[in-house]
Order: sequence, then structure tokens, then C-alpha cells
Amino acid sequence: MTRTAVLICPGRGTYNKPELGYLHRHHADKAALFAGFDAARAALGQEEVTALDGATRFSVGKYSRGDIASPLIYASALADAQSLASDIEVVAVTGNSMGWYIALAAAGALSAQDGFALVNTMGTLMQEHLIGGQLVYPFTGDDWRPDPQRKAELLALVAQINARRDHVLALSIDLGGMLVLAGDDAGLTAFEAAVPQIADRFPMRLANHAGFHTALQAPVATEGRERLDGGMLMQPAVPLVDGRGAIWQPGSSDLAALWDYTLGHQVVESYDFTRAVQVAAQEFAPDLFIVTGPGTTLGGAVAQSLVHQDWRGMTDKAAFKARQAEAPLLISMGDDSQRSKVVAS
Repeated sequence: MTRTAVLICPGRGTYNKPELGYLHRHHADKAALFAGFDAARAALGQEEVTALDGATRFSVGKYSRGDIASPLIYASALADAQSLASDIEVVAVTGNSMGWYIALAAAGALSAQDGFALVNTMGTLMQEHLIGGQLVYPFTGDDWRPDPQRKAELLALVAQINARRDHVLALSIDLGGMLVLAGDDAGLTAFEAAVPQIADRFPMRLANHAGFHTALQAPVATEGRERLDGGMLMQPAVPLVDGRGAIWQPGSSDLAALWDYTLGHQVVESYDFTRAVQVAAQEFAPDLFIVTGPGTTLGGAVAQSLVHQDWRGMTDKAAFKARQAEAPLLISMGDDSQRSKVVAS
């Protein structure tokens, strides 16, 4: 019996110390795929992906860099996407932030090698420029119930800070029950000073993250368009849901518009991951939501996005947990206990 699934690809911040060795542990059978990625890196004088993954020591300073994290996450996620069991039918693909680039390859709109070129180029450019930064702050409580008033208050504060002289702050990613904000140091610092600390964790700055999905990244988008060829795009094999909730359909996608979005709006405007998940749920009604590895951190944002639209009667965290315990609908491939439910045996 076929199981339908929306495939969700993660972005930056998902390859951490526990993920070191992910390619070697899970994908020893994909040497040919990784050889192409390694060759592309070597040609640029960059350390090979398999060498990075096979290292004996992990350091945040190194592995959080855009030119290191991006290719590792791409290789891990795409290999996972290629490892799904034969009874799973992927009915749509989406992703979070950099995960949009991975989604393009996972959906067949880019070859594996061209997708790697896109990710490696943009990750390297982000690191070279490193304009601005990011922080994360929740707007829902531990029960995950939507709190539109609190969200509106926080976004109003963001707008107020952004209006100050020599301050830049904007919504970078709408991420389930979290707001990912991006800006310059003055803007981020002002927000940190204006909001209460939560659980001794938030607001939390993200190491080696630039001001993604804001106008600060306009130079990166421009250089990316100069270095990369939009002719690499193909019609997707399955529908793609982008960071606005727009759907790109197989056989009828305007590839010029898709390229413009990918290296235009997607880079310099807010990324609404919550909406992407909710549109995928409403339009494709899958049996499963499968989040590829590496890592498991994106699962919470997917679950919160579903709760915030009362997906199948789930109105809070407890309802989601009960549904998940009865018959799992969210599978994180970065979790070994869940992975086994969806990979080819």
C-alpha cells in the first residue's frame, strides 16, 4: 500500500556535532554521488565533503560556516531523499530557507550536481560577505497554541527598531512557533534588550549566520546570479512549494520565473516556512510529512505549523503528541528510531 508524503528539506543549523559522520553512517552506498560533490569542491580548492563528514573532531566555529555547513547539509538531505522506501510516493517537496535549494534538486528541477553547485556557491558567498546576523525568538508557549497577538506585538517591535536611525531589523523566517529575525548588530542588539529572556535560551543568536532573507543580502543575490546559470533548471518531477506558499507544478512551471524567485525574492525577502508547510498540507493532504536529515530540529517547526492551522484536529502540542503516538505523521530522518519507518530496507 502506497504512503503519500510531503518531503521537507532543512536549512542551515542542522549539521551539528551529533551529525558528524552522517554520510558515512547512512550513505556508504552513495560513493558515486559524493565523488561528484568532492570533485567540485576540490576544483575550487575547498575541503571535500566526505573529508569534512569523516573528520574526528567537530568545532562550531568551522562547521557553522556557510561554505562548510551548506554542502554538508545538501549532501545529507539529498542522499536521504534518494533513500526513501519504494512504497512512499512523494506528492510535494518544500524546504526551509537554504532547504529551498535542496528541494529543487529533490523534486528534479535541478540535477544532483547542479543543485550542489547552487548550494556551494551561495553558501560560500554568504560566508564571504557575512552581512548582518540572525536570532531566534518564540512567540508561542510550551503548549504550541497560536498566539497571533503576541506575534503581532513582536513584529511591531521589529518594525519600530528597523525605523530607528542606523538600525536594520526584519523578519527573516516565519518558523512555526518561532520568529527568526535578521539585521545588523544594532538592530539585533536592540531587540535583545527589549524582550524578556525565555528559558535562558532566547533570544538566541545563530553563529555564522548572515542576515538571510532581507535586503541586506542584495549583493549576495546579485553575485549569485552572475556566477550561476539559470539554464540548469528543469521542469520539476513533483510539485514544489516555495517560501511564499506558491506551488510550482511539473510540466507547467515558468523556469525563468522560478530562477528569478530562487536568486531574487528567496534571498532578499522573508521566508514563510509556516505557510509553505500549511499549503503543502492543505493542497496535498499527505499521509506523512518526512523531514530529511541531517538533524531533527526542523520537526518542531513543522509540527507547530500544522497545529497553527488545526491540521486534522490538532490544536496544541498535547494533541500532536497523542496523534503522533497513535500513528506517526511526522518522520524525521535524522532520528534513527524514526528513520527506519521510511527508508528502503
